[in-house]
Amino acid sequence: MTAPGTGRGIGGGSWSAEETTTFGFPRDTFRILHVSTGNVCRSPITERLTRHFVAERLGVLGGGLIVESAGTWGHEGAPMESHAETVLAEFGADASGFVGRELLDEHVIKADLVLTATRDHRAQVISMGHSAGLRTFTLKEFTRLVRAIDPATLPPLEDGVVMRARALVRAAAALRGWLLAPNAEADEVYDPYGAPLTFFRSIGDEIRDALDPVVTALTGVPART
Repeated sequence: MTAPGTGRGIGGGSWSAEETTTFGFPRDTFRILHVSTGNVCRSPITERLTRHFVAERLGVLGGGLIVESAGTWGHEGAPMESHAETVLAEFGADASGFVGRELLDEHVIKADLVLTATRDHRAQVISMGHSAGLRTFTLKEFTRLVRAIDPATLPPLEDGVVMRARALVRAAAALRGWLLAPNAEADEVYDPYGAPLTFFRSIGDEIRDALDPVVTALTGVPART
């Protein structure tokens, strides 16, 4: 298994031993976990695009956000699919150093926000326990909820990205049940495993479009135009 913190964090700041956890993260962190099936297609794309978009908006100020991924049937130790690497490269995101992981209890326990590719993945995460229900959403579900949240009700970035992220998750959880998907398919990101590059690109576009409002809400900074 990839050790927590290996190639997963945002930002390149350094902290003293008193300011960091066992794994070298700043103590005040917010951990995002992306979950799919094999952790070689969808969740690697989502992980690395999240990191890329946060870095674009905040640079080292995004260091409090730790972005990881894992798979419910994770290909432990495997690289991401080559088409996934190509899609990330086309977005300008870094695919290097990625190692697949199987989803473990410790990943769910440590996560402040779990974003899954499908409803089935969401159900599997919640079934693991650890009070995961209020912080686990499908990616597209979370996007739908985030769009309904007034940014003015969230803490300003000056109070720290971690505080803002925690408030965002609480606000999204409070809206769940009020803003339902028009159909089950609306919350799904389908698996491109074994598909041609054109389908990987379409999935990459879906993930980008879902992530953009999420990262904007997390950071308070819109995407560059």
